[in-house]
Amino acid sequence: MHLRIEMEQETDGRWIAEVAGLPGVMAYGPTPEAATAKAKALALRVLADRLEHGEAASDLLSVSFEAA
Repeated sequence: MHLRIEMEQETDGRWIAEVAGLPGVMAYGPTPEAATAKAKALALRVLADRLEHGEAASDLLSVSFEAA
């Protein structure tokens, strides 16, 4: 599974990172790096939950992230 992370800076200076392909997986941080790290961690938690509940597809054998 290949996940793309989209970044945007808010008007208040915070950064938001959103993982495309996983609805609702987004995180704020004071820097792009911090927001990205938080979004990756959240994405992995969501995927782990899907695996645990038998909702995961076979493409979860490998997960990688790409910055948009």
